[in-house]
Amino acid sequence: MRHARGPLLSIDLTDRTVSTEAIDDRLASFIGGRGLNTRLAYDRIPFDADPLGPENRLYFSTGPMQYSRTSFTGRMAATTISPLTNGLCSSNAGGFLSRNFTGAGYAAVELVGEGDELLAVHVREPDGDGTPNVEFETVPDLVDADVSTVSDRFAADRDLEPEHVACIGPAGENRVRFASIMTSDTRAFGRGGLGAVMGAKGVKALTFDGDVNADVDVDWPDDAGEVHREAATSDSIMKRQGTASVTELANEVGALPTRYFSERSFEGAEGISGDRVEEKKHRKGTCSQCAFACKLPTRDEDRGIETEGPEFETVMAFGSNAGVDDVVDVMAANELCDELGMDTISCGDVVSMFLKSEDEFGNAGLVRSLVERIAYREGVGDTLAEGVHRAHGEFGAEDWTVKGMAFSGHDGRTLNGQGLAFATANRGADHMYGEFYPYEYPLVDKDDALDPTGLDGKPPKLVDKEDRNAVLDSAVICKFSRGTVTDERLAALLDADYDELLDLGGRIVELERAFNNARGFDRADDTLPYEIDGFDAALSQYYELRDWNDDGTVPGYETGSIAGVADD
Repeated sequence: MRHARGPLLSIDLTDRTVSTEAIDDRLASFIGGRGLNTRLAYDRIPFDADPLGPENRLYFSTGPMQYSRTSFTGRMAATTISPLTNGLCSSNAGGFLSRNFTGAGYAAVELVGEGDELLAVHVREPDGDGTPNVEFETVPDLVDADVSTVSDRFAADRDLEPEHVACIGPAGENRVRFASIMTSDTRAFGRGGLGAVMGAKGVKALTFDGDVNADVDVDWPDDAGEVHREAATSDSIMKRQGTASVTELANEVGALPTRYFSERSFEGAEGISGDRVEEKKHRKGTCSQCAFACKLPTRDEDRGIETEGPEFETVMAFGSNAGVDDVVDVMAANELCDELGMDTISCGDVVSMFLKSEDEFGNAGLVRSLVERIAYREGVGDTLAEGVHRAHGEFGAEDWTVKGMAFSGHDGRTLNGQGLAFATANRGADHMYGEFYPYEYPLVDKDDALDPTGLDGKPPKLVDKEDRNAVLDSAVICKFSRGTVTDERLAALLDADYDELLDLGGRIVELERAFNNARGFDRADDTLPYEIDGFDAALSQYYELRDWNDDGTVPGYETGSIAGVADD
C-alpha cells in the first residue's frame, strides 16, 4: 500500500527543542494524513488530556498523494483533541501548504507542550546530516494580529508566501472553541477548534519551506493522469459556483436550515444562491496541482469586500440560518471569519442562536459586530465564543449540536440518512465525515440515488462511506473528487485492493471511537436534537456492522486491546 515517507518531527514548545523519530511501521499501516495522525494521537496523547493543556498534542501530516502532480491532492490533515467536542478531531485544509510541507521531508509534525511567549516556528528541510532545521521566533508584534497581517509579515521578512504558512488569528489566541488554523490566507482547518489548541500552545504561526519540486521515486499508474485530465475537462457547476451551487436545491427539498433551525426553507434563498455567488466571482481559484479549480475568489467593489467564497455551509450559517438574504452580507461575515480565524459554520450557528434570542434575524450589521466580539471575547462574545453547546442555556435556545459540534447544512430532518451520519460521526455534526447527503438530494447518478425518507438499508452504506472518507483523508484526496476518483482508481493510486482500503478506513474510524470511548463517549453521544423514525434500530445496526457494543463502545477499548491498535 502506498504511503507517506519520512520521520515524525516533534517540536517541544516548552523547551524549544526538536527531535525526529522513525515511524515506518505506522506509515505502512495508516498511510498518512488522518490515519497516521489518529494512530500517533492514540499512542502519544493521554486519554485524560485537557484539550487546551500542555499534555494535548497537535499533529500535521500529508499523505502519499502529495507526491503526485494530479488533481484533488492539494490538501493536508491536522488532528488533536477538540476543545469544542472534547473528543479526538481531525480536519483538513486545501490550498498550497501541503507540498511545501511534504518538501520539508517529514511525514508528520507534532506540537508538544506550550510556549511561554508567542512564537512562530519555521521548519525547513533538514541539514545534510539529517539534523532538523527548525527555528523558534518570538513574535510579540503579532499578538492579536489578523491572518493577512501574519502573511504580510512573513512575506516581507522571510520571503514566505501565504502558501508556506499555517497560522491563527485573534480567535485562536483567545481560545475561541471553534477557532480555525488558516493557510493560504483563506483556507481553513476549520472544524473542531484546532486554532484554539494552537493558541493555547503559544504558536501564532507554523511555516514550512521545502523543495516542492523534489523528485520522489513513485511509479504512478495511468489513473493519475486520467484523474487530472477529467478534472480539467469537467463541466461541473462547482467550477463556477463551488458548493454554493446546491443552495437552491436544498431550499426546494426542505433541507436548508433557516432561522436557527426553526425552519427548513428560506424565502430569501435566491439572494444567497449559487448564481449570486457566481456573479461576485472575479477569477478562478484552485488548490495545489488541481485542474478542477472549484474555489471562489469573490469581490464586491461597492462595499470593498474581497474574500474566497462563500461556500454552501457559510451561505447556510450566515445566510438562511441568520435570516440574511444578501450574498454580500454573507461574504462580509465570511471575510471576517477568515481574517480573525474562525470556522464559519460554528460561528454562524452561534450567531444565529443569539439573533433568535434577541429577535434580530436579518440584522447583518449585528452579525458582523458579533463575529468581531466573539474573536476578541468582548462582552456577549465571550459567552458565544464557547459555542452553541456550552452557551445555549444562557440564551434559552435549543442545543443544535452533536457531541458539542454545531450543525452544518443538509438538514437531517429531510435527508434522514444524513441525519444518521451526523449522529454517528466521531467528530460531531459534520456533513463531510459520512457525507451521505449526495445520495439523498440526489447529487449522484439516478442508479445510486436513495429515498431521503427513512433509514431502511442505510447503515451499511453509511459504514462504507465513513470508511472510504477516512481513506481519502489519509491519502490525502479531496472529497470533491466524487465521480472522478472511482473505487477502482483509488485502489490503483494507493496500490492496494479496494477491500483492503475499506478495512483501513474502518480501523481509523474505530481507533477514533476507542479514543473517544476512553474519554467517556458512548451511545448517549450519538444522538440528535430531533427524531427520525427508526433511528434507534438503525443506530444499533450500525454498531453491529462495525462489531461494536450496542452502547456505542469498541470492545476492549478500556485495555487498548482493539483491532485498530494491534501491533503494526
